Amino acid sequence: MSLRTGEDDAGYAAAAAEMAALAATQPGYCGIESARGDDLFGITVSFWADEASAIAWRENPRHAQIREAGRGRWYARYEVIIAKATRGYCWRK
Repeated sequence: MSLRTGEDDAGYAAAAAEMAALAATQPGYCGIESARGDDLFGITVSFWADEASAIAWRENPRHAQIREAGRGRWYARYEVIIAKATRGYCWRK
């Protein structure tokens, strides 16, 4: 979960788009889901084939640069939770 500062919305949007595109090129990437409310509270879940792939993403140099920019400019706080999904399903009407 994260809480945005509301600063530099255009910069945040550009960085988020760049990170989504970059993550999609990484070995082991399985997808991403994200939602953010008008109150700037958001949840993003990225899916990776295995822990090694997730760690490689965390250590990607460009991702690290953008993460630091986010800490300085775009986020008031965020929390990262690492979990293993064993199954899932979706229902739509």
